[in-house]
Order: sequence, then C-alpha cells, then structure tokens
Amino acid sequence: MIVLYFTVFAALFSVVNPLGTMPIFIGITENNTKLERNNTALKASFYMVLILTVSYFLGKYLISFFGISIESLRIAGGLIIASSGFALLTGNFSKHKGMSDSVKDEAREKEDSSLTPLAIPMLAGPGSISLLISLNDSYSNWVETLVIFLTIPVVGLVTYLILRSSYFIVSKLGASGLNSISRIIGFIVIAIGIEYIISSVTVLVGQMVG
Repeated sequence: MIVLYFTVFAALFSVVNPLGTMPIFIGITENNTKLERNNTALKASFYMVLILTVSYFLGKYLISFFGISIESLRIAGGLIIASSGFALLTGNFSKHKGMSDSVKDEAREKEDSSLTPLAIPMLAGPGSISLLISLNDSYSNWVETLVIFLTIPVVGLVTYLILRSSYFIVSKLGASGLNSISRIIGFIVIAIGIEYIISSVTVLVGQMVG
C-alpha cells in the first residue's frame, strides 16, 4: 500500500504540476499583497482538492451516463496527459491550458482568480481528472480506494506550499532553473500518458482477439 500511495502521489503531482502553474500565479497576483497572494494560493489549492475528490468518487458515474467506456477515457486522458508533457518540454504549458494574453489580463482584473483559472483548468484539468477516474476503476478495494484518495489532499497541501512560495522559488531558481525542472516533469508526464494509452489499447486488442 505504501508503494501504491507514493506511485499515485508522484503521478498525480506530475500531472497537476503546480510548478508549471507558478508563472501564471505570479502574473495574476503581481499587484496583490503577500496576504492576498497567500489567500489565493490557499483557495486555489482547496478548490483543486474539492474538484479532484468529486471527480475521483463520482467521475465514473458521469462517464457511464454518457456511455463512455473506461478504456476510451484512459486513451483520451492519456492523449491529454501526453500533450501536457509535450507542452512542458516546449515551454507552451500556459498556452496549452488556454491561458492566452487576454485570459491572463482578465484573470488579473478579477477580484478572485483562485477558482478560475488557477484551480481549473491550471491545476485540476482534464488530465488529472481522467487519471483519478481511471484509478478509481482500477483499484476497487476499499483500502486501495482510501489510499489513493489520501494522495489528493497531500498533493493539495504541496501545491499550496509551492504557490505560496512562488516568488521565492522563482527568485532562487531563475527562469533557466524553472525551465529545466519543467522539462524533467514534462518527460515524466509524457511517459504517464503513453503508459495509459498502451495499457488501454492492449486491453481493447485483447477483447477483440478473445
């Protein structure tokens, strides 16, 4: 169970990618006080945990309502996750998330940008949601379900600490350091996405052959 916990935590953290959200967070909150920035980080992390928790427990019923198979979801989610990884490698992560200049300007003018665009789609996006729905289907034992669920608030806590420390982290790492870390995470995210696609295609081919 310990191995499962840390495996899921690493995967979820990589797909949520709070480090990639830092530049957006800094751009949106640059005119805010430190207290306002901390509150925005806290609320964005809380909303993210809430969205991911609901997705984890109720997502499979939603896709069932629309007649979507879990394998189709995994393939679609794998494609989204892999494309996010490629966006990190090429430095287009914010554009990949739909954060154009006009959207950034609008978010900067909003009184509260913690729910949108920070919590969703930057943190709790289609990739992390599909990942959790897939995990809920793969691990149906109540102990496994609990173990996986407990990764969500911990990822939320780590996300809060990273966003809260965004200005400090960027000042120490610089643009080049942050870019290097993003590329490493991007490679991991691509591997996660491809793994989900391969496993789903293998299952579908097995069903066709059988």
